[in-house]
Amino acid sequence: MLPVVSIVGRPNVGKSTFFNRLLGKRKAIVHDEYGVTRDRHYGETFWNGRDFNVIDTGGYLPDDMNVMTVGIREQVHIALEESDIIIFVVDVETGVNTLDKAVASLLREQEKPVILVVNKADNEERRLNASEFYELGIEDLYPISSISGMGTGDLLDKVTEYLPEGEPEPESTLPKLAFIGRPNVGKSSLFNALLQDERSIVTDIAGTTRDSLNSNLNYNDKDYILVDTAGLRRRTKVKENVEFYSTVRTEKAIRECDIAILIVDAMQGFDAQDKRVLREAEKFNKGLMIVLNKWDLVPEKDTNTVRDFEEYIYTSVPQLSYVPILTISAMNKQRVHKVLDMADLVIQERKKEISTSEFNDFIDQMLGEKPLPMKRGQQLKITYATQVKSDPPVFKFFMNSPHDLPPNYRKYIENKIRQRFGFTGVPITMVFRQK
Repeated sequence: MLPVVSIVGRPNVGKSTFFNRLLGKRKAIVHDEYGVTRDRHYGETFWNGRDFNVIDTGGYLPDDMNVMTVGIREQVHIALEESDIIIFVVDVETGVNTLDKAVASLLREQEKPVILVVNKADNEERRLNASEFYELGIEDLYPISSISGMGTGDLLDKVTEYLPEGEPEPESTLPKLAFIGRPNVGKSSLFNALLQDERSIVTDIAGTTRDSLNSNLNYNDKDYILVDTAGLRRRTKVKENVEFYSTVRTEKAIRECDIAILIVDAMQGFDAQDKRVLREAEKFNKGLMIVLNKWDLVPEKDTNTVRDFEEYIYTSVPQLSYVPILTISAMNKQRVHKVLDMADLVIQERKKEISTSEFNDFIDQMLGEKPLPMKRGQQLKITYATQVKSDPPVFKFFMNSPHDLPPNYRKYIENKIRQRFGFTGVPITMVFRQK
């Protein structure tokens, strides 16, 4: 795992602007009012040849001063658990605040490195005024401007000095299955149903109550790592700092897993949050599955009920119609091992390799059935294609004018690839290059 740097501080001191500055792109939504819902909280960056993760602990904090103090204290405690380095951001325009003092008193007691960043110091006078923050008792003080970038280079030099030495420990090569989804859909019930089965060999891996809990599982002589993530909520409802970190950890689990298994309550249906999570996992080229839990509670089922549910989901996300859907009851342990059987299939599909000769024969046949269109009086031609990577699969196409290839024909190629070669539950990446 890469080292983790957390950004903490009271609202409206510029944490998200600073987060964006470190990542070099606008990933967090920035607004003058605190409590703004943010698009992202987690990212990777590098400096002086060192890679590290950055977490913006923005999140919602209520107006009541006492509740706010408790919320920030909670935020700092979680950041300390998560992080190798803490960056404490304050605002030179408003001066030392009572909340700043409360945070500083907590940070001074810790053994982890703490760097005090005095933000909005975008001129010489403000840089001089930053010295008043030495009263917070933190020695490493850096006046910066998140907007202009002034002073951030020296700050990042100090950050890299504090990063742990040595290479990160190698990740396990076992396939990692992450159970994701909204709260109370049955993720933990499925997790426990699989681990408590007498055919399963269980080895606990340390995790905290609200952290993603990892456990090893052996099923049918195959080993897996199961990841039970904290429940997701819509971003406008992420009001607790602990819940905020649960969301961060879920996003982190999606990034690090091999198969993202979306658990849906069959009684609640498939909503916008489910779509967003699936698209997030697809963006990172993870294997994808949808599990409809609590199927035993669905009333008046008949032979068409499963098909109707599938049609309902695939209509909502037609671009993800390659994702397999299973029905289970985690509480009653009905069909729960079908989840592992399907996950194993998706794992094998991710590793599938198509020979170049077979793939080009397929392309020739496909073009014969539906020729490429004409663009600007020129016939588009694919002269050569090959699979350049597996796990996940990437295909490269060489053609005369790739920028003229219509999106609908790209989708046609993907659909034909799936019809011929499968790739169940696996996003396909297609790259088109000039020949």
